[in-house]
Amino acid sequence: MDAAILSGLIIVSLLLILLIMGVPISIALGISSICAILPVLDTQAAVLTGAQRIFSGISVFSLLAIPFFILAGNIMNKGGIAIRLINLAKLVTGRTPGALAQTNIVANMMFGSISGSGTAAASAMGSIIGPIEEKEGYDKNFSASVNVASAPTGLLIPPSNVMITYSLVSGGTSVAALFMAGYIPGILWGLACMLVAFFMARKRGYRSKTRFSGSEAWKIVLQAIPCLLLVLIVIGGIISGIFTATEGSVVAVVYSLILSLCFYKSIRFGDLPKIFKDSAQMTGIIVFLIGVSSIMSWVMAFTKIPEIISNAMLGFSSNRFILLILINIILLIVGTFMDMTPACLIFTPIFLPVCRELGMSDIQFGIMLIFNLCIGTITPPVGTTLFVGVKVGGVKIETIFKQLVVYFAAIFVVLLLVTYVPVISLWLPGLLGYI
Repeated sequence: MDAAILSGLIIVSLLLILLIMGVPISIALGISSICAILPVLDTQAAVLTGAQRIFSGISVFSLLAIPFFILAGNIMNKGGIAIRLINLAKLVTGRTPGALAQTNIVANMMFGSISGSGTAAASAMGSIIGPIEEKEGYDKNFSASVNVASAPTGLLIPPSNVMITYSLVSGGTSVAALFMAGYIPGILWGLACMLVAFFMARKRGYRSKTRFSGSEAWKIVLQAIPCLLLVLIVIGGIISGIFTATEGSVVAVVYSLILSLCFYKSIRFGDLPKIFKDSAQMTGIIVFLIGVSSIMSWVMAFTKIPEIISNAMLGFSSNRFILLILINIILLIVGTFMDMTPACLIFTPIFLPVCRELGMSDIQFGIMLIFNLCIGTITPPVGTTLFVGVKVGGVKIETIFKQLVVYFAAIFVVLLLVTYVPVISLWLPGLLGYI
């Protein structure tokens, strides 16, 4: 058997076996990749090659943005930002049916984009809005399903770490272009959830009892402006060329520190060591994962696995509609049992060549990929955002999943639009001159 084919069989089969055994994804990637090198190199050379690929994989300047955005998100999570955004969202949603549920969705969109974490959004918003909704007579399952369904929107609305990861693995797709491309799909996801919540709330008779005076509304806006300025400063600085995405991540850290320590005074200097420690641990996991995936990328390029899969899929059908549906189905299934970062690292080199052959741009494919994987975060069995939302909401998965199905249907419609209507992803980057 040809050594390249043997290497390909080893990496695929061993990776699946290790994942089924419950081995952490980063370790499984490293072991399967090193073993796949053995048919073409001796043991010592295989280990040295693996080490070199890890080093080269993480020695990328743009990766510095990830730890800084993680740190900025953790500072903002602990910095009392959530309640101010919730109050602003309540002001925006007014007295529409299910106004508190609508508030939850809008707040998730804002907080998720600032923190860069759907899990953090589900936890923060669910723990604050949930008790208020219960007090006003909302069903707990309804409240939890709204929170879970809308939490991932912040992963599409920049800044987003997974977009930076995709930029690296796709061969240098513009981070700024990806950031801009995520806005409309992320907002459409949120609007789809708001539409479902509106009709469900109207049917149940959920109406807000909260009224704001002019002075209260003005105070709420003033308190929320500093939070929203973070996104404006960081994203505005990146798209205007004042600083790069990596430099923007440092600006985000400095701004969030000043905001939380001096303006809101919601964290103390004594809280910083734990915040730094948590950020370092999360960064270590992600960077190590990127490093070991670089070995896998080298092996896959050597064995021509992406080319084989691409030719097989294009040989199966030349119909663009069918192939894109097939890719979406695979990514949706993958997202149910694999976290976003490893899934992005593994499946980008496999499906990107196929989508290029079909005429899809790297930017649109990136948004489609991330959209699919975002759905996976709220789908069992490994939907981390789903489990956090269920825990915070004090409900069971089986009781809210019936209501989540309606949200899934609306979200899938948006996914199809993102897949087949390029302008949704490409209009804003094109308007700003990135494509």
